[in-house]
Amino acid sequence: MDNGDRLLPGLFADLVRCETRLYNGLGERLKARHGIVASQFEFLRHLRAHPGTRVADLAAEFAVGVGAVSKGADRLERQGWVERRANPADRRSSLLALTEAGALLLDAAERTFADVLAELVGDVLDPSAVAATADALATLRAALEAGGVGVPTG
Repeated sequence: MDNGDRLLPGLFADLVRCETRLYNGLGERLKARHGIVASQFEFLRHLRAHPGTRVADLAAEFAVGVGAVSKGADRLERQGWVERRANPADRRSSLLALTEAGALLLDAAERTFADVLAELVGDVLDPSAVAATADALATLRAALEAGGVGVPTG
């Protein structure tokens, strides 16, 4: 086992703990300021960037089960932030789109998101460390996704 291999368990622990703390910290601020949780924010953000997304597309993007995403989309729809539209290419699925209320909520939440990330990450790491970490994680994510690692079965 070389030195890099010995570092991997600690890297894993740090990645998981940092992700959890960042996600929870962001979620707490979003909930307090906007009444949404981090997963809802991420769904809304994805829908803005990818209009006409299907539930299955969201599930693939976030590596979670279709059932969980469908229930999440139902909650967003009940709040009036998302609407389902008929999918002209496939009657069995619908397309999700932000409503005007969802877009307004997302605009406000984006400011909170940026502020919290600046505080929790930008105030701790210098720009070169942020860039190096972003590059490393993008490379790792691409490899995991290309290999189909961690894709839920249901």
